[in-house]
Amino acid sequence: MDKKKISAGLHENLAYMNQVLPVEESFDVIRRDMEIGGRAAGFYFIDGFTKDEVMLKIMDSFFGVKPEDMPGDATEFARLCLPYVEVDILTDFDQVIRNVLSGVTCLFIEGYQACLAIDCRTYPARSVEEPDKDKSLRGSRDGFVETVVFNTALMRRRIRDPHLIMEMMEVGMSSRTDVVLCYMADRVDEELLTNLRERITNLELDALRMNQQSLAEALFQRRWFNPFPKFKFTERPDTASVCLLEGKIVLLVDNSPSAMILPTSILDVIEEANDYYFPTITRVYLKISRALITILTVFLTPVFLLLMQNLQWVPKFLSFVVIEDMVNIPLVLQLLILELAIDGLRLAAMNTPSMLSTPLSVIAGIVLGEFAVTSGWFNSEVMLYMSFVAVANYTQPNFELGYALKFMRIMLLILTALLGWVGFAAGTLLVFGFIAFNKTLSGRNFLNIPKVAKKSRGL
Repeated sequence: MDKKKISAGLHENLAYMNQVLPVEESFDVIRRDMEIGGRAAGFYFIDGFTKDEVMLKIMDSFFGVKPEDMPGDATEFARLCLPYVEVDILTDFDQVIRNVLSGVTCLFIEGYQACLAIDCRTYPARSVEEPDKDKSLRGSRDGFVETVVFNTALMRRRIRDPHLIMEMMEVGMSSRTDVVLCYMADRVDEELLTNLRERITNLELDALRMNQQSLAEALFQRRWFNPFPKFKFTERPDTASVCLLEGKIVLLVDNSPSAMILPTSILDVIEEANDYYFPTITRVYLKISRALITILTVFLTPVFLLLMQNLQWVPKFLSFVVIEDMVNIPLVLQLLILELAIDGLRLAAMNTPSMLSTPLSVIAGIVLGEFAVTSGWFNSEVMLYMSFVAVANYTQPNFELGYALKFMRIMLLILTALLGWVGFAAGTLLVFGFIAFNKTLSGRNFLNIPKVAKKSRGL
């Protein structure tokens, strides 16, 4: 859009605004004409974004302005006659159009070579309730919402430090999505901050169609064959605040109820909110337990398959794990079919009405499992191990990491079935290779543990 300057003639300004904005075609783009201090004036705003009570009080005060009280320019008018806090003076139409479409009310007055932007907007938003996926046994019960201003306020409430900087940017030619870069000026990695700011500024996109994910894909072109996550995200403002105090950068995207955290490592991704709210010994135990369960979810079924292929390797005290009942389906196919079946049940649960989710879960877990064994399709041992893997996947707070581990497990199963212990060894090396050579959104290695800021005061 061109940088056309605002003129002192009201009719010329209103004609240009009517030409650019679909005032007649779109019902929610509204123009309101009135008279202020004997001069003609015009409002432009978006219906649904304006606080009606606030605008009524402002307009009521305008009716009390007399012609002899009208100042000579827009700046003086805002200072003497506009009883509101958030007021800005705009001089070109590019700024005006952008503000109107963002929900700001813009006022033109005859004789003023500027526009008064009155930021009395309000966005439809749900309450800041605790997120379903990222729950904590102790601590606060608030969570991020889809309005970026609310999200910044939730973090600002926890960090009352003048070094907390929140830079607002716009991404997307059509969407003009607000992106906020949050960091502690005295603790952040300046090189990473400069690099990230330049990459966001230089993005040439039409729109962030999927908000946060679209931004991540635009900033970092991931390798399709490496499924491990490239960034950490959280829906909890307390977790994001702790990361800021550790010197990390938090990216907020409007319309997205989560925050992206940079830089990140494998230890950051498997961390969860409960790790911050318990004593040291409990926190360490939870982390160790989660790490062990994570390892088991990847290697349990492949190791079981490898032992069944080489029964002479099974020690006597583990002889009970040997499968005695033979079925018609090969062992590796049983494991792969159940991998697919678990995802099918998960997708079904996501699309099942809440009132039916419990009875259907019982049917799927008990009835289908029982008949699958008795009908000869699966061994009971296979059902047991896959049930553990399915439940253990939910110990991961990161949904994307859970599926990355699933893909690694399937790869190990196929290589072990085809090549025996050689395939298992090669698959294990590939798993560690995927983790070691996975670069995150910040450009750092997945195993490169970020340094905690020296000024961080702990948790």
